[in-house]
Amino acid sequence: MIKTGEKVPLDIIVSDTDGVLTSLRDFLGSYVVLYTYPKDETPGCVKEACSIRDVYAEFKALGINVIGISPDNKESHKKFAEHHALPFPLWTDTKHELLSELGVWSFTGVDRTTFLIDKEGTVAHVWEKVKPEGHGEAVLSYVTNIIHSK
Repeated sequence: MIKTGEKVPLDIIVSDTDGVLTSLRDFLGSYVVLYTYPKDETPGCVKEACSIRDVYAEFKALGINVIGISPDNKESHKKFAEHHALPFPLWTDTKHELLSELGVWSFTGVDRTTFLIDKEGTVAHVWEKVKPEGHGEAVLSYVTNIIHSK
């Protein structure tokens, strides 16, 4: 798994729910909270996504981009986002390219992991084996302390 202090893979192209191609390079110059999750509409993934949704306005006020990524296709992501009123983008990685480079993909699926990526594309913090409940608040608290300490 990619660790704190390492550069993220900037040039792997994935798509969002609208089919727009994008990469982490597009977010250089701002902080990104990138959370990887196994599957849309599963109980843990719903709890995690809604936890992040509930504090999303605070992330946005801090100028932090939030992105979810899983191997589900864009149609699944679109339904998931609409069903739970998720205001942040969901990326699809059906070929597991970015998920593999991040080190969260294996034959058993995706590890529930969150990466805080700094303005230069370096991993500033990693949350492994994430507990879905309250995860949004925990990440927000950590990120708020980092932003205010600079």
